[in-house]
Amino acid sequence: METIWFCLVAVMLTGYVILDGFDLGAGIISLFASKNSEERNLILKSIGPFWDGNEVWLLASGGVLFFAFPVLYAASFSGFYLPLMMVLWLLMGRGIAIEFRNHLESPMWIVLWDRVFGIASALLAIFFGAALGNVIRGVPLDEEGVFFLPLWTTFRITEIPGILDWYTVSVGVLAFITLALHGALWLNLKTSGELQRKMQRVSQLTLLLTAVLTLVITAMTFSIQPLAWQSFTERPWGAIFPLIALGSLALIFVSLRAKNEERAFLGSCGFILGMMTSATFSLFPYVLPSNGTPQNGLTVYNAAAPEYGLKVGMIWWIPGMLLATGYFFFLYRRFAGKVNNDEPASVH
Repeated sequence: METIWFCLVAVMLTGYVILDGFDLGAGIISLFASKNSEERNLILKSIGPFWDGNEVWLLASGGVLFFAFPVLYAASFSGFYLPLMMVLWLLMGRGIAIEFRNHLESPMWIVLWDRVFGIASALLAIFFGAALGNVIRGVPLDEEGVFFLPLWTTFRITEIPGILDWYTVSVGVLAFITLALHGALWLNLKTSGELQRKMQRVSQLTLLLTAVLTLVITAMTFSIQPLAWQSFTERPWGAIFPLIALGSLALIFVSLRAKNEERAFLGSCGFILGMMTSATFSLFPYVLPSNGTPQNGLTVYNAAAPEYGLKVGMIWWIPGMLLATGYFFFLYRRFAGKVNNDEPASVH
């Protein structure tokens, strides 16, 4: 049951990154690649019906993590207290910006909240990437599974590193570029005219950067985390996950050249799926490795809730996920198609 719940948490987190990733990417695009209020209005309209629902998967993942792996939840939420508070404020600021933007017909008011939306989206992408980098690198867990990290120290990987070091910042940059690509492909799918043509150019640039950074950071990961190489050598069938990521990058490239918007966006979803599953596979059975003393690391076995609780939880999880999945299927079918500026942007 522990392994099943590990896979379910991984699937839910991957679903969150794919779904909320495109509207985080849209926020990044609005900050760097939109030239006027009309384009930013279109960007917000493209994510309007979806952004708040997408964040449900983050809350659901946190709830399942608390239930299924309470030791991991306690250790990570205390050890990463400062960055988690920063992420909470960024999530709130981003939501407030989307909701408040159209409350006043004032150019200064609109520009202010557009900037808050873009900056919060960009920082969230970097912070989420750095968080993944910390999990892959490992943290200095003691015998009781407790740790605390400062925001940064010397930016080097030592026995007591900072949350931000050269590796975690690099993963954060990759997350930033990947979600910018994801957002650009979403806008390529949802818009038309000049903004769509611009998104095609942005997609080509970010695709190249994503491919290069993926290769570089993969090599960095194998050099700093022995568990990654060990996992793929002991279970070579896991190579399917990085192959999914590489194949998805190729699909994006071919689809952009063929101007197939839907297939290009699906390729981006596949790339995120491949990267997230590669990361989780490379660490299994660890859910939070210890970089100083490996025996102190948290695994799916010593961090999980009792067997009986996991079985009862499955009974409630299945109908809940079926309802949520059905709602999202309806939502995305209901609001399919291009957006335009005939009407003011709406967040619902």
